[in-house]
Amino acid sequence: MKRYHLVILALALSFLLLSCATYPPDRYNTQVGAVVGAGTGALIGQAIGGNTGSTLAGLAAGTIIGALVGNAVDQ
Repeated sequence: MKRYHLVILALALSFLLLSCATYPPDRYNTQVGAVVGAGTGALIGQAIGGNTGSTLAGLAAGTIIGALVGNAVDQ
């Protein structure tokens, strides 16, 4: 079971790194950061907690952090 969690975590981190490189620079980074953060946070929350509550908490935290990072890049 722990190996499954490590695979999910590795996929989430690779998704985060690869998705940041594939968006064209003319898009708004705040929205892109929120979407990438939401997906990554949901995957990490599921990998850590293994239930719906953890997934939703990860989704919310990832969305907020991703939007903040994207907004900082826009500035």
